[in-house]
Amino acid sequence: MLSAIPADWLWGLAGGLLIGLGGAVYLLANGRIMGASGIIGGLVDRSGWSTWAERVVFLTGVFVLPILLLPLTGPVDTHITDNWIVIIAAGLLVGIGTRLANGCTSGHGVCGISRLSLRGMVATVFYIMAGGLTVILFRHILGVI
Repeated sequence: MLSAIPADWLWGLAGGLLIGLGGAVYLLANGRIMGASGIIGGLVDRSGWSTWAERVVFLTGVFVLPILLLPLTGPVDTHITDNWIVIIAAGLLVGIGTRLANGCTSGHGVCGISRLSLRGMVATVFYIMAGGLTVILFRHILGVI
């Protein structure tokens, strides 16, 4: 039965479980929500300099762990566009959106929903709707991704 599940779904499940576990460990160890945009934002605007070391360690893990796992997994097709302008524009728009929403999907979606936060649930609904509309517009109407 397990062999009938596409590998992409298994990778998504594994990634989701690891993000959830990371969020739980971060909350239990630090007493704070694991919101990636807040962790990065605290370094950028210097509001989080009192905890700069844990922020840098967290971000290092986010970037280094996939590289360390590459020999075990091999290259993974992300199905992302090869258009660097679209990738950069998407990253900037996500950054702007996380500032407007006072958090990102890891803070609101993973940690907020698991704590039954109404704010987290509402933000996640809007993230999902914005993502769906973005795919419809940029993939199906404009054809750029």
